[in-house]
Amino acid sequence: MATHRSDSDRPRPSREPRLKVGAPAVAPARRSPARRLLPRAVAAATALCAIVVLVQGHAALPFERIVTIQAKMASKADFFEDPEVRRLLVRHGYRVHLTRMGSRGIATQRYDGYDIVFPSGQPAADLITSRRAAEGHPATTYRPFVSPIVLGTYREYAETLREAGIATPLPGVPAGAGPMYYSLDMRKFLGTSAAGRRWDDLGIGRHGIHNGNKVLAQTSDICQANSAGTYLGLVSYVWNHQDVPQTAAQATRFADRVRLLLNDQGMPSSEKNETYVSAEGKSISPIAVIYEHQFLAHQIATRSATGHVDGERVLLYPSARFFTEPQLIALTPRGDALGELITRDPALQRRAMELGFRVRDAQGGSATSDALTRFLTGRGIQAPVLSDDDTKAVLPRLDLLERMIETVGDCPPAAPAAPSGETP
Repeated sequence: MATHRSDSDRPRPSREPRLKVGAPAVAPARRSPARRLLPRAVAAATALCAIVVLVQGHAALPFERIVTIQAKMASKADFFEDPEVRRLLVRHGYRVHLTRMGSRGIATQRYDGYDIVFPSGQPAADLITSRRAAEGHPATTYRPFVSPIVLGTYREYAETLREAGIATPLPGVPAGAGPMYYSLDMRKFLGTSAAGRRWDDLGIGRHGIHNGNKVLAQTSDICQANSAGTYLGLVSYVWNHQDVPQTAAQATRFADRVRLLLNDQGMPSSEKNETYVSAEGKSISPIAVIYEHQFLAHQIATRSATGHVDGERVLLYPSARFFTEPQLIALTPRGDALGELITRDPALQRRAMELGFRVRDAQGGSATSDALTRFLTGRGIQAPVLSDDDTKAVLPRLDLLERMIETVGDCPPAAPAAPSGETP
């Protein structure tokens, strides 16, 4: 309820007014030092940003649209996760959003809604492109670089294999340095595994290590990883007298012969290289199936950070070998544009080499190992010198390799392709 005031309650005229006569009703606003400096600070920051943008070559980027590429990748995501590669791609107007999984996992899952998929080897790539063709959807493949399957190990284990006549140092060892690369006689190595021989039997104790485990190489999950499936094909080729299965029955029989050689490794991990370069790697996985670029990238980074290479970790190159061909498969026009870019852009090609890849000649299509050798030598890192006398292994036909993978790993069969239009 409103309250009414009587005359006696009102202020009397004799009282002093609240404001002095002649005083301005509102004093002029004075700007604080901080407010006076704010516009100058904003202008300076804007100018600094402009300078940085110009120096980095991104002058137009604030006004350009950055295209985001949706991608599924396996181990070759190492390339796209590199900060320098990301910077170079942004300069060209691209950003890659990665979903990382094993190569076979990429091939056996849906990939509608993605611009590119990038399995690490030909078997998974063939599985994807054949399904795309069956669906009537085009898919262009790009092969920007290669990286052989290798066996990462530690010096004590490599020297134990050398003393047993199973491994031989590759040529090109610098004076005063120990070998970084060895050739591994695959038939002798697999025979040692099949005989159930253990590291202690081979004399690992001479190098101050006790290890009662069987002599074998450990892989990533064979149901997911291209490296594991490729190693299976390699083992099968050697163990079956340099032959590949020609029928489904032969594929099953070959797989049964090598099952114990691979399954003795126990529970496989998702990414062997992470274990290999970790401090616990030597005790967990003395020999790990990885890619050459992963080892070289580790050595390049170690050399850059410490001034010397990691002399503890070395590589075994299987005497029967083949180069794995990671294939970027473009599913959309945006994917095609990215594939063309990383295949032909000189800066991106050089960065791939700096990350340990054997970059392909954009014109001739061959792997330019000479450029990688010059790069490594220039940084004081021994470069691998591979022998032309090594056996060139052959993988089984795709459907037969799939049967072998399913048999050895007890994997679910490759799922049918997703209906067009579905998103993962």
